[in-house]
Amino acid sequence: MATSLEIKCINKSDHTNIHERIRNVGGSNWKLSQQEAIDGIRRGTWIFYVMKNYKKVNVVIARSAYGNDYLKTEADDTENNNLLSLPECP
Repeated sequence: MATSLEIKCINKSDHTNIHERIRNVGGSNWKLSQQEAIDGIRRGTWIFYVMKNYKKVNVVIARSAYGNDYLKTEADDTENNNLLSLPECP
C-alpha cells in the first residue's frame, strides 16, 4: 500500500523562468527531487497531496507538450497553481 505524504514546500529550478519548473518537493522531515517523486508514484510507493482550503488535493503526473513528465495537482476550486504557490523548502 502506498504511503500518503503531504507536500508542504518546493524548490524551483529557475526563479526567472516564466514556467518555473519544480526541482524538489518536501514535507515534514523529507525532501525528494521531482523525478524521485514521479518514480515513487509510478512504483506505488507514495501518494502525494497538498492541502488547500482544508481539503486534500491530489498530486498527479502530467506530461508537457515536449514529452517531459512533471508534477501537478488535480483540478480544484482555486485558480492558483497549488504547487507553485507553496513556500520554498530549506
